[in-house]
Amino acid sequence: MTGLSALVAAELAAPVDARVAAFAEHLGMQYPGAARAVLFYGSCLRSAQLEGQMLDFYLIVSDYRQAYGKRWLAIANRLVPPNVFPIEHDGLQAKYAVLSEADFMRECSNRARSVSVWARFAQPARLVWAADEAARERVIAAVSEAAPTLFQLTLPMMPPATDRTPLDVWRKGFELTYGAELRAERNDRPGAIVDADPERYDRFGTAALAVITSRTGDRPHGEAPRLKSAKAMPKHWRRLRRTGKALTLLRLAKASATYAGGVDYLAWKINRHAGTRIELKPWQRRWPLLGALTLLPRLLLRGAIR
Repeated sequence: MTGLSALVAAELAAPVDARVAAFAEHLGMQYPGAARAVLFYGSCLRSAQLEGQMLDFYLIVSDYRQAYGKRWLAIANRLVPPNVFPIEHDGLQAKYAVLSEADFMRECSNRARSVSVWARFAQPARLVWAADEAARERVIAAVSEAAPTLFQLTLPMMPPATDRTPLDVWRKGFELTYGAELRAERNDRPGAIVDADPERYDRFGTAALAVITSRTGDRPHGEAPRLKSAKAMPKHWRRLRRTGKALTLLRLAKASATYAGGVDYLAWKINRHAGTRIELKPWQRRWPLLGALTLLPRLLLRGAIR
């Protein structure tokens, strides 16, 4: 393993609450023959608070057709990944996103179609269940691409500097990724992620730079590799922003068919992160897709989501 891969493997293997591990195993058992791994991430991992919260899992499967009994779910997952579903176990609630091993590997890399996956897995996560050692190794390999992807796409968006630190790159990277999705979090959220554990982000950032350097063989000013695509990067980020926001809407539309109570979860998450007091009307629950879509213009104008 490289330095970064070793850091990723150790972080993914760090212990979690026994209830989270049991929940992850239960989730894997819902997809016999298809489930390969379950990752735990997000606010509940950071806060270690589980009761009354919505846990976040990623379920990695071998193949969408094998995972689903309904063909349309496999097609939807392939065309607009991931599919997202709610699940309950032993008094805890969660939502989980489904990706194939191949899509997870691609979406953690600079071949990703949007920032969604690599931006999340450049942050701390736990591999809480794996079908076998091969599945574990594939997850480690995929997650090990997330931080280098963030750095490769962020560095060209920063002015040249000899005193730039890995933490500066992380902050700019999260600022860019939060701007590439429809998000409910406050403006200070990208910086707060880094400031919550600067030592971790410094270690992972330094290791990510070493990975990029080993691939490019270029290290100007002794601090960061020069990227040949720097001139094209602003255009690339404009495309990522357009794609990311469009995919958010498409996933919202898809979730109305797969996620019972999805519009209530959307309102809860926005209220929690943006400090709003959205109250849903009965008709918005009756037609959740239309209800969710009618919320968006109002929320955008009020700055509740960006």
